[in-house]
Amino acid sequence: MFKKIIIPSMAFLGMSLMAFYTAKYENRVEPENDVVKEKSYESAVVLELFTSQGCSSCPPADMLLEKVKKQYPESVYALSYHVDYWNYIGWEDPFSKSVYTKKQREYNRKFKYRGNYTPQLVINGEEHFVGSSQSKMYTKLNEYKIKKASNAIDINIGKTGDNSIAFDYAIEGDLIGKQLRIVLVLDERTTSVKRGENRNRVLKNSNIVVAEKYIPVSAKKGESSITVPKLVSSDDKLTLIVLIESNDLDITGAAKKPISR
Repeated sequence: MFKKIIIPSMAFLGMSLMAFYTAKYENRVEPENDVVKEKSYESAVVLELFTSQGCSSCPPADMLLEKVKKQYPESVYALSYHVDYWNYIGWEDPFSKSVYTKKQREYNRKFKYRGNYTPQLVINGEEHFVGSSQSKMYTKLNEYKIKKASNAIDINIGKTGDNSIAFDYAIEGDLIGKQLRIVLVLDERTTSVKRGENRNRVLKNSNIVVAEKYIPVSAKKGESSITVPKLVSSDDKLTLIVLIESNDLDITGAAKKPISR
């Protein structure tokens, strides 16, 4: 009689304990998955072309960059950085800056590449290839278009004058170890080149970076401004591009707005 009572009781107790621990385990796992899950945002493909009016190999790359920007106006962010190391051969590129040469050098140091070259195309700060290679361009575009960004940025243009552009921004996603890069881009300009490798040619350059600044990120919302350089005329079309990048130069988010002046 005693054995018949105790055995079912022990079985009932065991089943109760199993149900308790199962429920406890399941309840513990779900919140952990929610914590480690990272948010992702719409892809942003940032193409940085290092180019020069003094380089005869650069015009095809300039045209290819403009072509893909027009094909993908929302997801592609096209930037042309004119370097200054071609100026020595007789033609000084009016858009060239030594700081852009330094930027290119920092990328190649990251890529462990032996030195600067033109036309060099850097995509999302992660890898590089020859900017005039159409096959490579579209292969990489197809890869990066399906990659989700880890940050999203919203920008609103404020007061715009002849000398500066004010804006505010809001960022989504993780900000640790990141900074904002503010870029002012000139839509296009035509130049008659008199000397150098492209002498006697009329070049149309597009997506020209004419000003740039960095902002440390300490909060998800803020405001800033960027100076409009003197080489920009009142009828030039401008675009403000805001990038967020990590300490190792990977670009993790982007936004852009046309400027009304």
